[in-house]
Parts: sequence; C-alpha cells; structure tokens
Amino acid sequence: MSRPDQPTADRVVIAVFDGLRPDLVRPELTPNILRLAARGTWFRRARSVFPSVTRVATSSIAAGAPPIVHGIVGNAFYHRAAISDRIFDTSDAAQIRRAEAHHDGRLLAADTFGDVLARAGKRLAVVHTGSAGSAHFINPRARANGHWTFSMHGAEATQTPEAVEQAIERLGPLPERELPRLQELAYGARVMTEIVLPTQPDVALIWFNEPDTTFHYRGLGSPEAMAGLREADRAFGTILDWVEALPDAERIAVIVASDHGQISTGTVEPLFETAVKGGFDLSTAKAINGATLVATGGISGEIRLREGDRGEIGRIATWLMQHPAIGHVFSRNRNGVEGEVAGTLSLDLMGTGHAERQPELMFILKSTLDADQYGLPGLGAMTPGGVPLGGGMHGGINPHELNTVLILGDASGHGGLSQEPAGIIDIGPTALGLLGLASAATMMGRNLAVPAREEARVVRHSAGSGAFAQHVDFVEQDGRRFILGGGH
Repeated sequence: MSRPDQPTADRVVIAVFDGLRPDLVRPELTPNILRLAARGTWFRRARSVFPSVTRVATSSIAAGAPPIVHGIVGNAFYHRAAISDRIFDTSDAAQIRRAEAHHDGRLLAADTFGDVLARAGKRLAVVHTGSAGSAHFINPRARANGHWTFSMHGAEATQTPEAVEQAIERLGPLPERELPRLQELAYGARVMTEIVLPTQPDVALIWFNEPDTTFHYRGLGSPEAMAGLREADRAFGTILDWVEALPDAERIAVIVASDHGQISTGTVEPLFETAVKGGFDLSTAKAINGATLVATGGISGEIRLREGDRGEIGRIATWLMQHPAIGHVFSRNRNGVEGEVAGTLSLDLMGTGHAERQPELMFILKSTLDADQYGLPGLGAMTPGGVPLGGGMHGGINPHELNTVLILGDASGHGGLSQEPAGIIDIGPTALGLLGLASAATMMGRNLAVPAREEARVVRHSAGSGAFAQHVDFVEQDGRRFILGGGH
C-alpha cells in the first residue's frame, strides 16, 4: 500500500464521458469541459487499457489497475468456472449476480477505490446512465460498503435499488430510451445536483452514456452524436455550476475523464465464418455447445479452448497470423514479451493476462489513421455484430481508441497541458490521494496531483512469424505501463 498523501480536497466529483475522444473536446461541442480545463491540468497523453471496451475500462478505473489484476478481461468472455453454459455478458445484471455468487462477491478480484473509501469511513455515490454491468463494476461492493449507486436501467440494475426509488419519488419516472440519450443525460445531472451533491458524499461520480452510444449506431461525426455530446457537456455544466456556487468550492476537486475513445468501422470481416469454413470447430454462439473453440469478436476478440487438443490453439494462431485482416495476435505469457505461441506477443505484456481468466488467444483486426466519412482519423475492421458499418467501435489499440480525456481540476487552480504519462488506472488513486488516503496494495495507478518519481521512457516490443510482423509501443513510468499504439 502506498504512503498516504496530505489531503488537498474535502470532496471529489468525477464525471466520465463514455467513449469521448480528446480531439472532440472543442469550444462548440464541450464548452463546460473546457471551462474545467482552463483551471485544471489536462493530461493529453492519457490512455485506456486493452481491450479498450467499457466494462474492462470501468473495472480498471475502479481497481486502479489493468485487467491482469482485476480479472474483468472483456465485455463478454467465457468464464467457465463461474458460468459454464454460456459466454458471460458483463452488461447483464442477472449474469453478474450469478458470477458474483461464485466468487463470494469478489468477481472484480482487486480492491477498488470504493473499498478504500469504505474502510476509511467515507462515502461514494454513483449516478450511472450506462449499462447495468458498468454501473456494477465502478463500485462492485456498493451494498457491503454502505454506498449508493443509481442506475438509469432501474432498481433491478443496482445493488442499492433505494437509490432509483428515491430518484423516481423526487424527480419523476425514468426517461424513455431514445437515441441520442438526451433525456437520460439531463435526468442523471438532476440526480447529481438535486439528490447526491447536497448530501456531500466524499466522492460523487456520474457516468454519461454519451457520446459512446450514438457514436456506435449513428457514427462518430454524425449530427445525432454531436447532439448527444453537446447535451452531455451541458449536463456536466449544471454540475460544475452547482459546485462552483458553493462557498468552499476551492476544496472540491473535479475530475473529467473518458474510459476509451472510438474509431469508425470501414469494413466488416467475417473472420469466424471463414475460420469454420477453413476446418476449425469454432463457435461464437452465446450458449456454449460442443465446439472445440469458443470466440468473441468486435475490433478485437478472444479465442478459448473449450476442450480437446491444445494443438488447436497453435493451429488457429498460425491461421490468424496468415489472415490479411489481422494486425495483432497475443497468447499466454512465455517470457514477459513473447507469447507461448511463436510469433505472438504476451497477454501479460498487454496487461490482460489474468492468471485465472485470460484466454488462450486474443487478436486485433487491422486499423489505420485514415479519415472516416466525417474527416475524423481512425478506421478499422470489425467482425459482424450489432454495430452497423460506419458506426463507431473500440476494443483495440489504435491511438484514437486508447487516447482518453483526463482533466484534473483541483485547488491549485492552474490551467495547463501535461504530456506526462497518465491513464484511467490513475483516476481512483488520484481521488484517494486528494482526500489524503493511500491507494490499495493492488492498485498500479498513481496520484496525478503529485509529481512523478521517474522520467518516462518509450519502448517498443515486437514479434512475428513468417510474413507476419507486429509491434506495440508503450510508455513506462513509476511502475505503470500505458499502450501508445501498435503496428503490423
């Protein structure tokens, strides 16, 4: 456990904008985020984790560590020990309850900043407009901790249904679902300003489901996505107004963040269909059948051996590395850099090699920095799914998937840009440090309100087999490793 810092704030407010890319933080779209940035520190090199999907990122924010530590290794993954009959959908409240029962309440297998706050007798209140899974993983032991989590998905989607009941009694029924989620954003901000903040929790967190949702289904630069982003910023502005009107506003730190970015999809690659036609006994069905291999997809995906000859892993890894749409392939650790399958890089290197829950293989489809139809850089391939061609996706290591918004507004009041390495794993340790609390022993992030101990260093790790070559670039500092991007 790290040494506690002297408290520099009495309370902390955190606002997370799901899927927001830093290059869309603009005066005409996000004036309130920029209002905070003008008096805070904007960490322009901030990074998500791999795979850069929401529930993995949410868990990494909560745990202050990547999935190799906390064990939530995908939005969907085969967790045989807990749910043997289907792919575990980490957005589904019923499946989460089933997995939590197997793990005695430690599905997220590391202490969170909510746990640390609870042990110190402090309160965390969460207002969440995203999925039930994301609301759960930001404070997975909320009930045991005596904390409060409101979910826009209703009372069944939170451990503290009284939070939803309280909001409905005070503010009226939950809004109907729409795209973009304008009414949900406004309602969430009212829960914060009319219910949560007046009770003065030590940490209050709001999670905005835009721009991510509309990025997916209408495209990153679409008018609908821009409307969702403007409304999310407006909703944040009401929270910032409320804080700034307090007589002790200088003692309240405000953190604005995003959990990952997005890129546009330029092609849909029928990868698994092609694999089956090539002779692999592979299934992507949610219900587990008799297939030798089970897989999940997207921009990235995993392949697990359900049963049978382990040689199948080497065979399909070789097939992946020969496939023209594949950019990266990772397998279980061999020596800290290379995976156990020749030509692959290590899952441990990528921060994803959780001892009990890692897959045999992960892959990333190729992407580029080319502009999409709206002129935004970042185009990639995906496997077939619910997102239409041209919609936004994430899950890989394209810089525009990994680069996140991270702005710290604290008592210093000094605006500025920082090129120091930072990432979503630093959010929890920073909130704790501002309150004078030490991080949990399992946390790998650091308190960004104090200077780093070391100079940053950039390193590249490479692997390949035959005509296949891949590399990943990292920045390392103070025991943290952030992925900058990769090539093939």
